[in-house]
This record gives sequence, C-alpha cells and structure tokens, in this order.
Amino acid sequence: MEIIDFHTHLWPDKIAEKAKEFLEASYRRPMAALPTVDNAMAVMDESGVSKSVIASVASRPDQVDHINNWLFSIKSDRFIKFASLHPFYEKWSYELDRIKDNAQGIKFQPEFQMFYIDDERVFPIYEKIQKLQIPLLFHCGYELSLTGLIQAGPKQMLNVKKHFPEIKFVAAHMGGFRMWDGLEKDNVIVGDDYFYIDTSSSIIFMRKEQTLRFFNKHNINKILFGSDFPVGHPKKELEYIKTLNIQQDNLEKILHSNAEKLLNLK
Repeated sequence: MEIIDFHTHLWPDKIAEKAKEFLEASYRRPMAALPTVDNAMAVMDESGVSKSVIASVASRPDQVDHINNWLFSIKSDRFIKFASLHPFYEKWSYELDRIKDNAQGIKFQPEFQMFYIDDERVFPIYEKIQKLQIPLLFHCGYELSLTGLIQAGPKQMLNVKKHFPEIKFVAAHMGGFRMWDGLEKDNVIVGDDYFYIDTSSSIIFMRKEQTLRFFNKHNINKILFGSDFPVGHPKKELEYIKTLNIQQDNLEKILHSNAEKLLNLK
C-alpha cells in the first residue's frame, strides 16, 4: 500500500545537527534521526513510506527567502514541499506566487512565529492563499516546547474558517495538541470539504476509543497520516495506527488517498 507521511520536518545538512539538539532540548526526548534529506529517505524506506510532506517553518520574517530557496532546491519526487511563510514577511504576495510555482502547500507554526492565526493583519495573506487554493498546514493546540499559549485553538480555527470558508485548512495534531477533549465536546472536529486534520504527535497520546470517535465524527475522508518526523518515527506511528483495527478501505484513505485528493496527486 502506498503511504504518504503528511507531516515531517527537515533541515539543510549544515544545520541539521543544531536543529536536532534544539528539538531534543525543547521536547526533552531523543529525535528519531538527524533530520536531513538523506536520513529521511532511509527512514521512509525502513517504514514503507512512499512520499513525505516537508513542512518548513521560518521563525522570523528574514528567514523566509533562504528557507524556501533550500526547500525548492530539493529535486526528489518523494518529497512534497510545504513552504514557509512568516505572517509578517513584507514580500508575502511575491512569495506566494513563488510558492504556487515551486511547492504544494504552506506551513504555519504560530507558536514559533508568534501570531494568533485569526489576527486580522494576516487576512490579506489568507485571501490570496484561498484564491490560489494553496493548502495550509497549521500547528494547532499546545506547543510543549514553548510558552503554553494557544494561538491556534478551536476559537481561532473557526474564526479563520468563518472568513475564508474555502481555504484548504489542515489542523495538525488531530485538530489541536492536548485539546482533544475540548474539541470533541465543542463539536469542532466536524469537518467540511476544506477542513482536514492530521494524526501527527497525537494519536499515540490519545485514548484509543477517542481516536476512533474522531475518525468517525470528523469525516474519515479528511484524516491524514503524519509522523512529525524527526519528533516521531513513521514506522512506530504506522505500527500504532494498525492496532486500531480500522477497516482496510478507511485505512487506505488515512494513509494515502485523502492526501492524494487534497494535493491533486492523482
């Protein structure tokens, strides 16, 4: 079966060791591997992953250009590029055109980038993103390595969707890391044609029965498998998801066909 890992992070070889050290100090856990392109390829082969989304993040506006230049330089067709865009980058309109031509999506990390996702100053960017139909992957929920602020929670997600109903929105970490009880209680996990959630760094922390309720209630056609490599290991995440005894056709949707439809791969 083809498998698409919708949520991974990689760095250029020259800074990968520093990135790994930062992640291990921040999350207080060992990383799965040094997060380079070559190592990711090896981990994908070991895990049976066909393609991986590289989700790049610029913590500062001045990082956008060179991060995306590196990302766009990766030639392997096994990587799907989700470029970086800082919400306060002055040349955002030009960069969106560049992203449309060279990548398949955009990653926002509001805790690293220090913005609330429903800040109206970002709305002009969303408007153009919606027009270009570029998928967005948001870190949602708590970020254990930082301040504990919730800058992409249910309230903010719903406000963005209210103003931009046709934006292709992927809420990472099952809609919000460590916010699953509230998401379920408030019925936020119910998706629409443009709203997806990924499984990265989440289902291994959730109760199994709750995970299955999310799959059933949200819409099985809008669930995307993600490992959060190097924080997580795709092989371990895949082994776990198979213990949930999801019927085969739904498992195939989660592991590849939903991503293929979202990204127009087939």
